[in-house]
Amino acid sequence: MGLALSERRRKILRAVVENYIETAEPIGSKAIAEKAQLNCSSATIRNELAALEKLGFLEQPHTSAGRIPSSSGYRFYVNELMEKHKLSIQETERINVALENKMQELDRVIDQAGRLVSQMTNYPAFSLTAGSRQTTIVRYDLLLVDAKSFIAVVMTSGNGVKNKLIHLPGEITEPQLQLLSTLLNTSFTGKSLSELGPELERVSEKADNDSYGLISLVVSFAMDVLEDLGRGSVHTSGVGHLLESPEYQDLGKAKKLMTYLSGEPEFSRMSLPMLEGDQETKILIGPENVAEELKDTSVVLASYDIGEGLKGVIGVVGPTRMDYARVTAKLSYLADNLSKLFNAPQTTALPQRERRALNAPKTPPPEEPEET
Repeated sequence: MGLALSERRRKILRAVVENYIETAEPIGSKAIAEKAQLNCSSATIRNELAALEKLGFLEQPHTSAGRIPSSSGYRFYVNELMEKHKLSIQETERINVALENKMQELDRVIDQAGRLVSQMTNYPAFSLTAGSRQTTIVRYDLLLVDAKSFIAVVMTSGNGVKNKLIHLPGEITEPQLQLLSTLLNTSFTGKSLSELGPELERVSEKADNDSYGLISLVVSFAMDVLEDLGRGSVHTSGVGHLLESPEYQDLGKAKKLMTYLSGEPEFSRMSLPMLEGDQETKILIGPENVAEELKDTSVVLASYDIGEGLKGVIGVVGPTRMDYARVTAKLSYLADNLSKLFNAPQTTALPQRERRALNAPKTPPPEEPEET
């Protein structure tokens, strides 16, 4: 905020924020003196509290009550006073074990990450992946099932693999299927979704009706795959955790936020700068959030690298008194390991999903891991 606070005021503000994070209750001058270990009278502390309130860092819920932090107070705490939280061996081991045991299928990693974040923080969590319109099909494989059906397998530039069982009105032979596969890999690879349509139209001018019918069936499936990848996705988990916070004991207030989180929340707007830039973590406090439903909450975000130039974001939503240091440490560590999981070296002939699962971290890092 550009304001310089004296050392005494910094200690008092830190004591108020950390006490409210822990207890959800206002704190008075006597308790602050003990918590901040200040060698001054209660009257002096009361004067300092009044000064911090005038500066906009504290609020007084009731005339006779102690103080609680304001959104500006939380922001100053995050920027100036918060110490880096050091994950314990137990915390890092729990994350590592969860990554190894729960994330066996790549298609479920994003959803599992959100659920894990919610379990680790006891706050609602979300996970978001950015869609890519630049993904292409790099290979087609066609596997004959019987005379009237085959399996079409497509591999994308992001190492994703999708397949579909295709039923035919007429019969097809193995040589015909091999010829079709050759044509597809010659004319329909290395092209994005926007390029496949025009290429299919060009081929239709040269191919006979039967051949074009088979080609269009497989290419249409490939286009569906690329369209799905281009949308991206948002998963939310643990919305019920809101009811565990004192701030949401008012069911009317809780219902409004829970309804928002249970729908299709627009987290992409707040996450876009992280998806497009190099920012790894971000904290949005109260009014800093773009959605009106989030104006009384805080959102902590961490980005991870999916590979092929794509990013994802995981985050939590909770009361403004959340333990920012601990939440940020957990999100950062999990995001870093997600990046390692998605970008694990391909050292074996195992399928991509199995390689990534096996390369997930198996041992806890040192007591103070560099990632946090």
